[in-house]
Amino acid sequence: SVFSCRDRRAVILRFMTNNRELDALFASLADPTRRAILARLAHGPASVTDLSRPFPMALPSFLQHLRRLEEGGLIETEKTGRTRLCRLRTGALAPARDWMEAQRLLWE
Repeated sequence: SVFSCRDRRAVILRFMTNNRELDALFASLADPTRRAILARLAHGPASVTDLSRPFPMALPSFLQHLRRLEEGGLIETEKTGRTRLCRLRTGALAPARDWMEAQRLLWE
């Protein structure tokens, strides 16, 4: 194996302790509505109104999903006048990628 037992423990402890960023990211990805929003934003920025159209829910409920995506660091929003524009945050999935890569190395 590439890692010694000591190295493995250090990696595991690093990811288990105080990793709120990773927890928030995975919690954001856990919901199918939020994943659908991210899939739409992969095609470019969109207003809250445009994003909410395909979803059969009240606007306050939809806004909670957007808030969760922001808290998870996956999207950012910008208000211009009466319009709020949403876009993906560049590099937002890096913590998840790094965690999964470390897990892959431990499992193999």
